[in-house]
Amino acid sequence: MQKYLATAARVLLAQIFLLQVIALIVGFMSNPTGYQEYQAGLGSLGLPGIFAPLIIFMNLVGGLALLLGYKTKAFALIMAIYIVILSFILRLPVLQYLAIAGGLLLLYVNPITACSLDNFKK
Repeated sequence: MQKYLATAARVLLAQIFLLQVIALIVGFMSNPTGYQEYQAGLGSLGLPGIFAPLIIFMNLVGGLALLLGYKTKAFALIMAIYIVILSFILRLPVLQYLAIAGGLLLLYVNPITACSLDNFKK
């Protein structure tokens, strides 16, 4: 039962990153200048436009890795560090993102979950 609860936690954490990517892509598709507006929004927070594709890439790759349970321990740590840094740079609700980072760190400590690619390798 504990393995399945850890799997649910892994999937729920992954959906945070993946739904953000989906929302961005839908926004880009529905508005011809959506991507430029996203870059401008990041620019207004002090980030150059090059960070727009990097943020999307990190959310997509990290979210998929967590969803599929691929190298769960490594990606949980990477995404925890990433989300904390991003929350301070973009002035996001820090406590909310620290809570997400806490969940990712728990996944780092306990990466063994059911229904993951890590388990199929063994």
